Amino acid sequence: MRKNPHGAQRVSHDVQRSLSRIISELKDPRIDKLLSITRCEVTRDQQDCKAYISVLGDLDSTMQGLNSARGFIRKELARSLNLRNTPEITFVPDRSIEYGVEMSRRIDEVIRQDEEKAKESGITDSEE
Repeated sequence: MRKNPHGAQRVSHDVQRSLSRIISELKDPRIDKLLSITRCEVTRDQQDCKAYISVLGDLDSTMQGLNSARGFIRKELARSLNLRNTPEITFVPDRSIEYGVEMSRRIDEVIRQDEEKAKESGITDSEE
């Protein structure tokens, strides 16, 4: 019997959804309310899970709060999902949003510099 190749993706998605709900219900003041889990990667044997988080606030404080609540989060995850094994969760900061914002800022800066050079040389859009 062939295993479902999409099973790991389905489990990762279910874990991500459950983690989002569980974390939103935590009462730890260190955990920023503007937190999102961008993706989860659960290993095939369901022993480990990397949860990538993005925070619009204090990342260090949020990471401390999440790591201290890791046991509780895992227990609640076991209650909400019917899995053979409940994965050990590792929280990883996802810096892709920060990177995208920085790249957008750099592109805007280059465009602004090009427009300034064009004004200095007297070239307008209609002449190009």
